Amino acid sequence: MTTPAGATRIFVAITPEESDRLYDAPTRARLAELGEVTWSHDGSLPADLADAYDVLITSWSTRKFDPQAVIGERLRLAVHTAGTIRGLFPATVLEQGLRLAQGGSAPMAVPVAELSLTLTLALLRNLHWMDRRLQATRDWRASGLGQLTHGIREQSIGIVGLSRTGREYASMVTGLGVRTVRAFDPFATAEDAAALGVELVELAELCASSDVLAIHAPVTEETRHMLDAAMIGRLRDGAIVVNTARSAVIDMDALTAELVSGRLSAGLDVFDVEPLPEDSPLYGLDNVLITPHVAGGTVEARFAQGAGVADEIAAHLAGRPMRYEVTPEIYQRLS
Repeated sequence: MTTPAGATRIFVAITPEESDRLYDAPTRARLAELGEVTWSHDGSLPADLADAYDVLITSWSTRKFDPQAVIGERLRLAVHTAGTIRGLFPATVLEQGLRLAQGGSAPMAVPVAELSLTLTLALLRNLHWMDRRLQATRDWRASGLGQLTHGIREQSIGIVGLSRTGREYASMVTGLGVRTVRAFDPFATAEDAAALGVELVELAELCASSDVLAIHAPVTEETRHMLDAAMIGRLRDGAIVVNTARSAVIDMDALTAELVSGRLSAGLDVFDVEPLPEDSPLYGLDNVLITPHVAGGTVEARFAQGAGVADEIAAHLAGRPMRYEVTPEIYQRLS
């Protein structure tokens, strides 16, 4: 196929299997309207990428590449369909003239917050424990009949990080009638938090006052192990920790010790080592609900991610501001 002179060329460095999950027929048609689209067969970049294409689309299945491979005469934009771009693009490419956008990260905020809420509700109502017992014994009384659990409205909910996901989670819990929602986020303003129905407090106070502590912060040098043993120790007996963000925000050794002791409960989707090792002490604990890093993985979110990438490319080509462009300042706050 001959490319018309001046036509935009788009290269999608994603495997066919993953492309099918991210780009439905309407989005593929829209990309084709924006330019000539070449789909990778294995997620790798062509040798002439930077000089032969205008736009690069990446995702989880994109093969690692030398950062200099995206610096050339023609390529001006790379849009990531997944979460953070850090694993593929160093900050130096911004200094060399390449624009970056995380077109696929925003649509994942809702499903990640949904799973965080699901874990919160399941732990408050002890659903996982009841199900495990009932499946194993088929005995209603041994499986929780007559035991009282907790409703969410009366809980004090703490949120670490008013990220896009943190904001969605806040909206969900306030929508369920929770009256006490606090958050720690040094980048949020009191006015911004108030609009969400959230009170901003310091991290130590948040830990000490929360029945449920939901983590929605990125991992940066400032946030790594922000929730250390001392902070975890401030949590009330019986408090619930929910993490669908990044494992490194919390000292997992300290949290695990508290979970093994039975003082706290937790719903966890992310771990220091993934897959979670077979000898992890988290397996088999009645007070722990674990999922294999699947919070953002819904059919609807995946197709919305692809559509979000098309939106960013359309804005770039039209000379409009991109909604999720990664500037040098934003890059430093990404996980």
